[in-house]
Amino acid sequence: MSAQPRLVVSAPASGHGKTAIAVGLLAACAARGISAAGFKVGPDHTDAAYLGLAAGRPGRNLDPRLVGAQRIAPLFRHGSAGVQLSVIEGAMGLFDSLTGQPEIDGTAAVAAVLHAPVVMVVDVASMGHSLAALVHGFRMFDEMVHLGGVILNRVASPRHEQMLRTALDDIGMPVLGALRRGDLPNVLPARAHGPVPVAHRTVEASRAVRRLGEAVGAGLDLDRIMALANAAPALPGPIWSPGEAAGGEVFEQRPVVALAGGPGAPFTYVETAELLTAAGADVAVVDPLRDECLPAGTRALVVGGGLPEGYAEELSVNRRLCNAVAQFAADGWPVIAEGLALPWLGRELDGRPMCAVLDASAVTGEQTVAGYREATAPATSPLAPAGARITGYKQHRAIVTPRAGAVPAWTWSGGNPEGFVWRQVHASQLGLHWAAAPEIAKRVVSAALAGPAQLLPPVPVRPVPPQPAPEPEPSLSDTVDITTS
Repeated sequence: MSAQPRLVVSAPASGHGKTAIAVGLLAACAARGISAAGFKVGPDHTDAAYLGLAAGRPGRNLDPRLVGAQRIAPLFRHGSAGVQLSVIEGAMGLFDSLTGQPEIDGTAAVAAVLHAPVVMVVDVASMGHSLAALVHGFRMFDEMVHLGGVILNRVASPRHEQMLRTALDDIGMPVLGALRRGDLPNVLPARAHGPVPVAHRTVEASRAVRRLGEAVGAGLDLDRIMALANAAPALPGPIWSPGEAAGGEVFEQRPVVALAGGPGAPFTYVETAELLTAAGADVAVVDPLRDECLPAGTRALVVGGGLPEGYAEELSVNRRLCNAVAQFAADGWPVIAEGLALPWLGRELDGRPMCAVLDASAVTGEQTVAGYREATAPATSPLAPAGARITGYKQHRAIVTPRAGAVPAWTWSGGNPEGFVWRQVHASQLGLHWAAAPEIAKRVVSAALAGPAQLLPPVPVRPVPPQPAPEPEPSLSDTVDITTS
């Protein structure tokens, strides 16, 4: 067992400022010379990227639904090794869940698994003494969750702050800091940009993190916060190891696997690169938005689900890379594509030409489709053998037509087949966390080593007759049961 100072930053609901506080806390610690690591509960690539930028080391995701509850503590111990503080930003409210099962995948469940104290950020702009009732209710709701303090956000005045402090003192709840209205600047780049500003190390992203760090450093009691984090008990159990998980073999040569991203962050979960390296690959970053060719010697391409849909124009105008990817796929090299990478491999997206690897086109719909899927691979591909089952997450507005190729990438209960398997291409809007199935990395590396020589003669994509409009999938805003469509 090891003592790993840690805490969870949560809130009663979305919109209270927990992302800005978590990012600012990590930045303030970095400014003090405190080594730290940032984690995000759930599948969100964007928040994880900014937490990583603030901490100065890769931000990671802790998602029990994607990787299994049994892997949360080992993955956390791996990502937090050697740091003085780990900050885990929650998702939604403390007892909320994307699936309606917070006891499995909510922030409180992760806090309980990690035995991590919780700091609650509360927007108190319209609150008075009722704050004490709210906080007391959260504290008593689950005895497995330790609510260790409150951060007051958007306090109106010194008198307002004193009233709130008195109310919380009456129930014995520490106040770990207070921020006035306007103290916490709204400076993080728009979420539509996803992790791209971090991946590109833009001035805007760096300045935003620095300003949040200054605000949090001035308004929070960092010493008391560190004391709370240091009070977390020793965390038992194993440490996740990419080498042990991937069980990499020793090859005479290490194939180059191109992984989409930028110098500041990948467009996928950090463990993907670690598993590929452990499985015997040399991972080289390729930026679909900026690079005009694949890295020299590339034998496999992996594009994760973190690339946001708002960059269709940039993907389209990068014709040299589109042509290089099309030739790479046609030559029979492995290509693993998630999220926006599926429309990118198609003919066009919103009328803009793409790579034309797959006989499919896409348009941007009005609703966002979001949710977990329990998926089964109907056919063998470089990613999975036929019959393999895994949980993935999808969040997209793009509607791909046809929804699936002659050989789909996935099927799941209650929904039509989805995605494409063609030659050594596996393309789907479903995003995976490879820590749940580390054998994926071994399969990709093996396929890269085998190369096109193992392929059957090229087979053109079977023409698909006109189909009726695709059935609507549930959006996050209009359904609770989002696990089937």
